[in-house]
Amino acid sequence: MAASVVPNSAKNRKVGILAAGGALAMLGLGYASVPLYRLFCQVTGYGGTTQRADAVTAAGVKVAGKVVTIRFDANVARDMPWEFKPMQVKQEVRIGERQIARYHARNLANRTVTGTAIFNVSPEQAGKYFNKIQCFCFTEQTLKAGQDVPMPVIYYVDPAILDDPAAKDIEEITLSYTFNETHESLAAATQKPVSQPMEKPLDPARARR
Repeated sequence: MAASVVPNSAKNRKVGILAAGGALAMLGLGYASVPLYRLFCQVTGYGGTTQRADAVTAAGVKVAGKVVTIRFDANVARDMPWEFKPMQVKQEVRIGERQIARYHARNLANRTVTGTAIFNVSPEQAGKYFNKIQCFCFTEQTLKAGQDVPMPVIYYVDPAILDDPAAKDIEEITLSYTFNETHESLAAATQKPVSQPMEKPLDPARARR
């Protein structure tokens, strides 16, 4: 008995449905697990997420002739009691050239505050080519009351951007950071001090005995 043949159009529809379902499932998993979603963004550059590079890798990158403009943006969450700003508006850099940019942060609160920086670049197509060698965004930052600190970023734009039809003509990239206070820092700020029981005054009559 001859085997039945499934038309190509039906096969294509089935493959398309399975692929779409898989993509939706992965997206749902990403939102359900923030660390996994963030890892996905860092690997793919999705949403303008930048990449992390080590100094050894960066040292072997060849500098190209094309120059791009890097603009710098700084923000803080509404409940974050910090002043945070870039120390330069923009920089002109060649593709592949290592450069250092500086931000500055100051704690305006009368308590110690710990924050983390969320970062991205625009346009989104440039995200996977924007490499940071050193950045304050890699770890939590803790500032004491009134403390102010410089926050440097060492970065370069990967020359591979010139081989990407969707990104090779980009002439301006904006690097943006937003600082948020950590849950632990907020919890410590709202925690009420434990009240100590008051000692009863000593009876003068007993004190004379």
